[in-house]
Amino acid sequence: MKSLWSRVLVAIALVPGISTAAEFQLTSPTIKPASTISKTHVFDGFGCTGNNVSPELRWANAPKGTKSFAVTVYDPDAPTGSGWWHWVIFNIPEDISALAADAGRPGGPSAPQGSVQSMTDFGEPGYGGPCPPVGHKPHRYIFTIYALKVEHLSLKPVTPAAMVGFYLNQNALAKASFTGLYSRK
Repeated sequence: MKSLWSRVLVAIALVPGISTAAEFQLTSPTIKPASTISKTHVFDGFGCTGNNVSPELRWANAPKGTKSFAVTVYDPDAPTGSGWWHWVIFNIPEDISALAADAGRPGGPSAPQGSVQSMTDFGEPGYGGPCPPVGHKPHRYIFTIYALKVEHLSLKPVTPAAMVGFYLNQNALAKASFTGLYSRK
């Protein structure tokens, strides 16, 4: 019987697509993947009238060796030729597994101690919610968590999002994403 179980376990391990380790994942209780983002999280400005509150985010199953985390929100559909960075927060301690709603307000009480929020394409640090041009098809807002192999990035709040992205990708052990949608009529 023991030999049979050994063979079954080996067969399962060899079948493509079956994994014994849980995958790194990112979720939000207020934004479901591929669903419309609510006004609570929409930008307040540029003609948009949302509350501009960053959503609560939760992550699980970070890989072994993770020393810190970072979160980005990016709109690849913005009509800029290079997309639009809506949020960049890094140096989130490795013992944190969630960001509370409104953690994207620099200086607010919800951001983790020691974290840094850097420059977005709105021209300032912190969360800037969706606000696509009127009449565009729904834009995709990609929320990504990075598990990093370093305790902190020596970057400042004035560092452009693209440069932070370079450092995130150079130091990533893993990343997980989900996409929310938003459009204006």
